[in-house]
Amino acid sequence: MVRFLFRPAIIPAWSAAVLALLLAAFPAPALEASLRGLSIWWEVLFPALFPFFVISELLLGFGIVHFFGKILDPLMRPLFRIPGIGGFVVTMGYASGYPVGARLTAQLWEQKLINRAEGERLVAFTTTSDPIFLIGAVSVGFFHSVALAPVLAAAHYGGGLLIGLLMRFHDRHAPASSEEKVRRAPGARRKSRLAEALQAMHTARLMDGRPLGKLMQDAVQAALRLMIVVGGLVVVFSVIMELLRQTGSIEVLAGGVRLALGLAGMPAALADAVVSGTFEVTLGARSAGSATGSGLMNQAAIAAFVLSWAGLSVHAQVASLLSRTDLRYKPFLISRILHGVIAAVLVYMFWGWLGPAA
Repeated sequence: MVRFLFRPAIIPAWSAAVLALLLAAFPAPALEASLRGLSIWWEVLFPALFPFFVISELLLGFGIVHFFGKILDPLMRPLFRIPGIGGFVVTMGYASGYPVGARLTAQLWEQKLINRAEGERLVAFTTTSDPIFLIGAVSVGFFHSVALAPVLAAAHYGGGLLIGLLMRFHDRHAPASSEEKVRRAPGARRKSRLAEALQAMHTARLMDGRPLGKLMQDAVQAALRLMIVVGGLVVVFSVIMELLRQTGSIEVLAGGVRLALGLAGMPAALADAVVSGTFEVTLGARSAGSATGSGLMNQAAIAAFVLSWAGLSVHAQVASLLSRTDLRYKPFLISRILHGVIAAVLVYMFWGWLGPAA
């Protein structure tokens, strides 16, 4: 009986029961945390992500994604072992921030444009912060130094591309997704890549077939459904963090992180940033910026780690998007850990070149 109660499959149920008890024990702090999470979603995430979600749906319907797929295929396959159509996901993911890359990857999988191995490679290195958040919120808002943006951006996005190169070896024996072959009459000249890309876009639009009004309606509805999921997860993790703080669990975690940072030769004062960033990227980046006395380079390294790890709140968003596919969460988890470590190391490597002048 005791052995059954502690089986891995039962752990989520016990966790939910404990959280329910904590909500009953600390209703006021939980309500305040819920309101804070709702405020972050409504004031920051909704206006930042909703337009990109709508636009991505429209671009898929218009066949623009297929156009980019043909154009970028010679680059994406040799470097990252994904179809050229993944280049569009890379561009949108890096420009729009998490979880847009996961959303587009799931859509490509649903349309059978990529297989499982390619989808896992793609989502692993397209889950990044958007430049507006990295520059405006983190560099200027939290660190009060726009000069910090170049080194943070180089470490974060450079680390993402390195993860992409490493992930090309993931599931290396998996076959590549099949490409649609263009039929040509015997003796006919091969079309230019631009002409093939335009043809692929036209064919995709004809296959979609929805009129503009219907396409716009479907895009808005799909984006709203996804934003509700994102908002709910942000609120839930905001409440979980507050409940852990009320019970003292956060301080226990911080103690372990201080020990690990001390062994790595880093200031123990950055432990709070690591713990906060483990759960939510905004709170972690803000805590890293306020950890005065730790050295700006060390603070930037922790901020880069937090941005690249992305926080369990983003992990939950990505997992919810992948749940409709056969893409596995484990490769994504490993890639986030590696990305965080690589980005922190790159900060130290790039500091003398891109870091703020003393």
